[in-house]
Amino acid sequence: MRVALVLLLALAGAALGKLAPLEKPYKILMLLPVGTKSHKNFFTSVADALGERGHKVVMLSSYPASSKNPNVTEINHGLKDFDVENMNLFEARDDPTGGFSLLEDILPAMAKKLYKIPEVTELYDKRKMYDLIIVDHMMNEMIYPFVHELTYMTIAAFGMDACHSAVLGNVQNPAYVSGMLEEYPSPLSLKHRFLNLMQHIFMPFYLRHWSVVPKIQKEISGIFPDLPPLLDIERNQSLTLINSHFSMEVALPLLPSQVEVGAIHCRSAKPLPKDLESWISGAGPEGVVYFSLGTVARGTTMPVVYRNMFVEAFKRLKQRVIWKFEEKLEGVSDNVLIQKWLPQQDILGHPNVKVFITHGGLLSTQESLYHATPVVALPIFADQPKNAMAIQKHGLGVVLVWEELSVDLIVNSIQEVMNNPKYKRNAEEVMSVVRDQPETPRERAVFWTEYVVRHQGAPRLRSPAAKLSWVEFLMLDVLLVIHVVAYVAFYVLSRIMRAVKGKLFPRNVKKRKRD
Repeated sequence: MRVALVLLLALAGAALGKLAPLEKPYKILMLLPVGTKSHKNFFTSVADALGERGHKVVMLSSYPASSKNPNVTEINHGLKDFDVENMNLFEARDDPTGGFSLLEDILPAMAKKLYKIPEVTELYDKRKMYDLIIVDHMMNEMIYPFVHELTYMTIAAFGMDACHSAVLGNVQNPAYVSGMLEEYPSPLSLKHRFLNLMQHIFMPFYLRHWSVVPKIQKEISGIFPDLPPLLDIERNQSLTLINSHFSMEVALPLLPSQVEVGAIHCRSAKPLPKDLESWISGAGPEGVVYFSLGTVARGTTMPVVYRNMFVEAFKRLKQRVIWKFEEKLEGVSDNVLIQKWLPQQDILGHPNVKVFITHGGLLSTQESLYHATPVVALPIFADQPKNAMAIQKHGLGVVLVWEELSVDLIVNSIQEVMNNPKYKRNAEEVMSVVRDQPETPRERAVFWTEYVVRHQGAPRLRSPAAKLSWVEFLMLDVLLVIHVVAYVAFYVLSRIMRAVKGKLFPRNVKKRKRD
């Protein structure tokens, strides 16, 4: 047993080699009642890193257990309200909120049911036994009763969210920091700065003060009538782990409580199954095109007209194609391999995979950068258009629009990315920067998580700006006082000047009156 323990510690040390020896394991509760599969994957990466370190992690989500770490215990609450299997996200493409309006009815209904689930109520009753609680910051306001008056931090699996940054006291400048849904060419023109400002204002107002959060608040207040407002509880977070990094995005000013751990889920490619390896290697120098729409947008929801375009386009290619699709397709050519599930990072890391056709999800985008695979992006909803435009802006691939698709456009775009060396060169440059860090994202995530526990919530990390109202932060009251004082001073001075002028030039005044 001693030998086994030494080996286990050695393996953990190899994975997290730059951290100081663990003083004692902590009990950590991770809460993700609502989230996409990609959010769950990001959460699991953090949970596994903490588990490898020796901490005891309990994670609540709406997905089956996926972690293989013995220190990570997963609980599935079983609610299917937020289930992508029941959503056709192609229908949300015309939604000006990027599909977030779907949450208006889903999340309040979940909030009403969540605290009736025995496993959830048991966790809630035992919440004070944990040293730390970690919450996904987006769409999970319903879980804030867990963290009231307790030490907690957040994970921003969505990446840099300007609204979330403002909650921490770091208001990002819309003159160059993109909003949730769109990425504009840099430097931003007057028009784009205006549109970006509208994003910064409209989306937080819509989600947090108009539509979604007020309905969640109503349900939670019915269950916990003495609880403070959810958005007040939110301000008490000690730190956030952000799924971003300056090497992949724009360099931004961050607080000590904002820690970038982007690409924490990324890893070196592992050997592929023999049949898949044979298929990719057998493609020869022409290489392979990999096509996947990720875990949220299922291929079966793709409109038939687009599906048929890809079938015809792939027939024209010299390359082999690996297509992640949930069903068998008729009329597919022999150069196309279709499978329901694929080891994406192992495929992207294969030297014979030349192009990645992707929906532009954040995790998929990071994986393409980590493995230096050029991209043809077809964004569908939410932040995907923003990610896709960032890909195009940095010369890492091209962006297509679904409504403009044609067979010729698909073929030409694949050939452009595959044959133009600038895309591969730019991707390799980004890969070298992404991997050139003083410590790994896993080590960074573990260190700062432990730091929050060691220092009882780490209050010194928090910005005083987080406690200010918008009136105080923008100094609107001070500006009002200055304007009032200036107006009164101008009024008084003008009256004095008129009086002095009347005394100094009385004849001229009388003459003007006679005239």
